[in-house]
Order: sequence, then C-alpha cells, then structure tokens
Amino acid sequence: MSSNPVAETVASLIPRAKAELTELVAFKSVADFDQFPRSESEGAANWVAEALRAEGFQEVALLDTPDGTQSVYGFLPGPEGAKTVLLYAHYDVQPPLDEAAWLTPPFELTERDGRWYGRGAADCKGGFVMHLLALRALKANGGLPVNVKVIAEGSEEQGTGGLERYAEQHPELLTADAIVIGDSGNFRVGLPTATSALRGMTMVRVQVDTLEGNLHSGQFGGAAPDALGALIRVLDSLRAEDGSTTVDGLTSDARWEGLQYEEAQFRQDAKVLEGVELIGSGTIADRIWARPAVTVLGIDCPPVVGATPSVQAGARALISLRVPPGVDAVEATKLLQAHLEAHTPWGARVRTEQIGQGQAFRADTSSPAYAAMAEAMSVAYDGAEMQYAGQGGSIPLCNTLASLYPRAEILLIGLSEPEAQIHAVNESVSPEELERLAVAEALFLRNYAAG
Repeated sequence: MSSNPVAETVASLIPRAKAELTELVAFKSVADFDQFPRSESEGAANWVAEALRAEGFQEVALLDTPDGTQSVYGFLPGPEGAKTVLLYAHYDVQPPLDEAAWLTPPFELTERDGRWYGRGAADCKGGFVMHLLALRALKANGGLPVNVKVIAEGSEEQGTGGLERYAEQHPELLTADAIVIGDSGNFRVGLPTATSALRGMTMVRVQVDTLEGNLHSGQFGGAAPDALGALIRVLDSLRAEDGSTTVDGLTSDARWEGLQYEEAQFRQDAKVLEGVELIGSGTIADRIWARPAVTVLGIDCPPVVGATPSVQAGARALISLRVPPGVDAVEATKLLQAHLEAHTPWGARVRTEQIGQGQAFRADTSSPAYAAMAEAMSVAYDGAEMQYAGQGGSIPLCNTLASLYPRAEILLIGLSEPEAQIHAVNESVSPEELERLAVAEALFLRNYAAG
C-alpha cells in the first residue's frame, strides 16, 4: 500500500482492531431467539454502543425495532455545514451450522494462515470495525471532514425487516448525503470492488397434503398418492434440464454488463466437486447477478435413519427465490406461488406462504460519491482501478434507504470476498483487506467532503 499518513495510522491500529473483533465475535449474536439466547445479541448491541461512545459519538441509542431486535445508532458531528455520511454494518450473524466442521471454535477469533477465522469476522462484525478504523485514522490526521451517522443492525441475517420498518417510521433519523453499506465485498482479495447491484429475494413455504394419515407402503403403495413424491415433482418443475430456474412468467434471460466471472475461478470459489457440472446458461455473471435463482432451502420429511415403510400423507419445503434488479419481488412472489400451485400433481392439496421478502437494488455509479470512492480505492490498492460487480445476495435495507432518501448516494463495499466463506463453516476475514478498505473509506470521506 502506498505510504501516506492515513494508511500508516490504520496499519498501527490493526492490533487493536483484532482485539476488538475478538471481543465482538465472541457474542453468539444470532437473531433467532428460539435457538440462541437473546442476551448474546443484547451483549453485542451494547458492545457496539460503548464503542461508539468511546469514539465521541453523540445521541448513541439502542433502537427497539418492530421485529423484536435492536439496532444501534450514533451521530458524530463534523465541521459546521459539512455533508453527512451514514455508515452501515450489522452485528448479527448466521448460525455456525456444523460446529464440528469448524477447524477452530466459531465464536473465538483465531488467526490461521494469515486470516482471522470466526463467525461474523467478515459478515459483518468486521464491517463495523472497518468503520471504526476509518474514523480513527481521520481523527488522527486532521479531523473528521463530514458529519457521520452509524447504524448497526441486529437482524439483517434473519430478513425480518426490523430496521427497514423502523426507518420508515422515523425517516428523519438516517437522512444523509451519502450512505456506505459495509456489507458486501471485493470480487477477489486485492481487487477493489464496489457492488453496484444486489438481487432481491423472496422465501415461500409450500405444504403438500394427500392423505389423512400415513399408510403402509406395501398395502397401499402404488395407488395411494404420496405427498413427498408430489412435493418432489413440484420442486423439480422449478428447474429446466440444464438447471436454469423456470418459474412460469418470470424472465430469466437478462445479461450482466460489466466485470465478468471466469468459470474456472467460480468453480474454485464455489468449491464445486470435480466432474460436477455448473447449472444454468449464459455467463457466470449473468447467472448469479442478472437472473433469478431458485434454491430449495429445506424439506420436512422423515429422515433416512428410522424411516418406516410408509406412504407419506404430508410434506413441506422452504424455497428461496433470488430476483435480479428490474424484477419486482412482490410480483415474483406471486408468480412463484402460482407456479407451485399449478405444478402440484394428482390433485394434491397445496398451500403456500410467503415468509420473507426484499427488493433488488441497483446503484447509480455515475454519482460524485462513486468518483470519490474510486479515487480512494486507487490509493488504498496501489493504483488498481475500482471495479463494479453484482452480488447475488440481498440487503433489503438498501431499497428502503433509496426510497426514503432518493437524493442520497449509496455505495456498497466490504470484507466478504470469496475466500471469506460467509454463511459457511470456517468464515474468515483477510486482515489486509480490512486494512486497505479502512484506508479507502477514510480517504473516501475526505474526498467526498471536498467534492
């Protein structure tokens, strides 16, 4: 990294950042209170609030959002008449999944092979620490050039919309000239990237029933309609022969213009087993950033161990549908539900329930904020040009903020590059990426203030 006072300050703060991230990762802040104690999320929220107070933030508050979780807000004033920038991260995390598959404990930040491992290290507790680093570097080198608002969400991973609804009820709270969402990631380590598009999502639960109760498969099988078999037929209808998503009425031929994703690199990043084909058509970027994608998240049916020779009376599944920019998530939900009902065989009874939803997002990359970020990224990454990529995941808050503050410029950066393996076991963060992106954010705030 090119030597400059901001970069030198950030470099000197990395040991402190590691210690803080260690403390924050230790909270099992999964916002599923049926499985994880609420006290863990409350502890993480209080830790974030104390960190903001220690940096001189005013109006620090724990906001009780409508979904029963807390978001943390703080305001740090800059010079009189300065622009205002909102910095976003979330402190809630995904469940650890199979803890036995982690090489080190998921809630203990552990350094290994040059990376820091732990649930939330990249997504997105590391994003909050990145914001702290950037602000500290500016305060040590001439002071803060803008007003800064920070919002740290407590239920982003659950998709329950608490912060979105709170923001809609208190629209004055998060007003800003520019918004930096610290919850995406570079296309690969060392390649500065701004995420310019996010797919939206919807989740639908489908229940198929055929009988009043299970039946002996020897006595009734062959004529009695099998609910699990019916469900399998329904789920199969959601894909074409090549694996492309096929929901009746939903367009799936859009193209991605911009940074491309080489197939060999994707296979490596996705850890696809040798000999297994990729699914879908078009370029990799088309498939993961510009087109809808259906995923069966789970099926309720008897496990293999302990199964009896029975014709199943009922079965259900949870289905996720990612929708690209330009497709309305509400309409996509209706199409998915209609498809499931139309493709249920044998006159089986079918019920669908929409349980989560978020709109897609596309940024205006021609705005002055993007020019300021591109300049900052170039310095932080030794002259490398900032690239624009999509992201298959969803951040529903982006559309809420865009709707509430249509004149605000929204940028997405972050630590979740492919090696981070967010949402999987052995999630990690690159400390070099944390350092460079903190420098980039600090320089962006300075550039944006001067623009």
